[in-house]
Amino acid sequence: MNFEKHRAEAPTKLRIAVVTISDKRARGVEEDISGKLLQEGLEKEGFTVSRHLLPNESERIASLVRELLDHQDVDAIITIGGTGISSRDVTIESIRPLLQKELPGFGEMLRHLGYQKVGTPALLSRALAGSAKGKLVFCLPGAPAAVSVALELLLPDLSHLVKHARE
Repeated sequence: MNFEKHRAEAPTKLRIAVVTISDKRARGVEEDISGKLLQEGLEKEGFTVSRHLLPNESERIASLVRELLDHQDVDAIITIGGTGISSRDVTIESIRPLLQKELPGFGEMLRHLGYQKVGTPALLSRALAGSAKGKLVFCLPGAPAAVSVALELLLPDLSHLVKHARE
């Protein structure tokens, strides 16, 4: 089977859960610019987006992601924030144990492309991607520039990736 035919078999109507993880945004101190940017980019592709907002609390993060993984109306979960190196950044530690397979190339490529755009701050990201229960999970940094890079990376093949996660 050729690649283009294989790609054409991917679903076109995806349902994406966007989860912003930020103490300040959860308290209403800061606007969720990155979450809005991600939602707009996904909706422009025709995807349905649900939004969630949580503080940097490991138990709450893991609980919501488990719930979303069990939800029939979710094809992929994209978290924003909590991927840095401060003591409050717990997204990766909260989600990694829930994954059945990791996609290390995603984080590597996101950091590579981010480095080309913003330089060394991109190296602080611990972006993560993987699959669980037939769904994709992506953990993105919270900066709007990182979300823009992630959209460039994900949108061309998100449907194709979801197809593979379902197999």
